Amino acid sequence: MKVETSLLLPEELLAEIDKADPDRSGFLDRAARFYLDLAAAHDRGARDFEIINANAEYFKEEAEDVLEYGAYLD
Repeated sequence: MKVETSLLLPEELLAEIDKADPDRSGFLDRAARFYLDLAAAHDRGARDFEIINANAEYFKEEAEDVLEYGAYLD
């Protein structure tokens, strides 16, 4: 369901939008969705980074264990 809304935009920005796509509504819809998807991906990446950092010591120990095990194979 689409809802009609009103926006105040600088004339220069509106001119650039019109050059890119004469369907202003469609352009702004796609731009908003793209921005929201990008922001969500950024948030997921930040959460992943926090999880990795919270477990860094564990990962370090596991890596050292793997490297030590490999030394026995030589």
